[in-house]
Amino acid sequence: MSCSCFGSKRVQKKEITTHRELEGISFDNIRNFSYKELRLATDDFDRNAKIGRGGFGVVYKGILKDGKQVAVKSLCAESKQGVREFLTEINTISNVRHQNLVELIGCCVEGTHRILVYEFLEKNSLDYALLGKKIHILELDWKRRSEICIGTARGLAYLHEELDPHIVHRDIKASNILLDKDFTPKIGDFGLAKLFPDTITHISTKIAGTTGYLAPEYVLGGQLTLKADVYSFGVLVLEIISGRGSSTSGWGASQKLLLEWAWELYEEGKLVEMVDPDLKTYNEEEVIKYIKVAFFCTQATASRRPVMSQVVDMLSRNIRLNEKELTPPGFFQESSGNKKVSSEASTSRQISSFPTTITQVTPR
Repeated sequence: MSCSCFGSKRVQKKEITTHRELEGISFDNIRNFSYKELRLATDDFDRNAKIGRGGFGVVYKGILKDGKQVAVKSLCAESKQGVREFLTEINTISNVRHQNLVELIGCCVEGTHRILVYEFLEKNSLDYALLGKKIHILELDWKRRSEICIGTARGLAYLHEELDPHIVHRDIKASNILLDKDFTPKIGDFGLAKLFPDTITHISTKIAGTTGYLAPEYVLGGQLTLKADVYSFGVLVLEIISGRGSSTSGWGASQKLLLEWAWELYEEGKLVEMVDPDLKTYNEEEVIKYIKVAFFCTQATASRRPVMSQVVDMLSRNIRLNEKELTPPGFFQESSGNKKVSSEASTSRQISSFPTTITQVTPR
């Protein structure tokens, strides 16, 4: 059965109302699916077709009548908008296209149902490929991992800097990075946060231990800016390099968070120790540079973090990083009712949005 958080009573009446509201609405780049079509595609939303679950709903693998494979996301949250407003927002999202973003193919708005249909990505999520059970983990050599980092950075740079208005993703994490057959990374769930009340987000749920990806100013003060996404990306880079999950505390001798542990190794000059043991061959200099870029992204003071286009340059070009600008990263942890925040996370000290001395091009 479909994941339905809307209830099933008075469905026929609501479907009639929905059809009336749909009159005159045109779909620019997406297909308007019927609920019957998607039921058939997913074998009535069979549990065996389920391929994932996120903050906004359950995802099923579907096969359309023409044989095309799709990912069908049944939204499990009541939209804060009416049908017309919802579809207007969906149309906007469908116009956002980039090689590193998951493509929205269509939607279904029928009665109480709100369903989105996306392109199907063969390799599932980065979380599944990198951090899942050993039998599921795919072989990710350094070339693939570095390309995943850069591709994800490019997708975020597009959302942040090339779109008008820009999109703050709010939930950058391994499970929201999908991989196609060639391991090209594609960011999923972008733009969805605008469709739902603030109560239906990862930030409003109870935080057990630490979510790992959340910028301290976001958790403590609700300050949602582009720089919160930059912070999450920095943590993601550390996961990709270490093969370890950020949401699980207990790394290193002192049982620290992944970010804490990485910084401790940096101070001790032992960064190589955090590299995934399954990564047999890699360019040590390049890997260490990526870790340092992650530190720039996770600076405690949001204004010290780079913008994503600069992160793309830092990762993809022969750039020397000015480590003198690095300060300890910020982090948040909540355990047994006690909050743990890095000393600089709550500082009110203001710094220019991006010091020009953070990076210096290295002449060849």
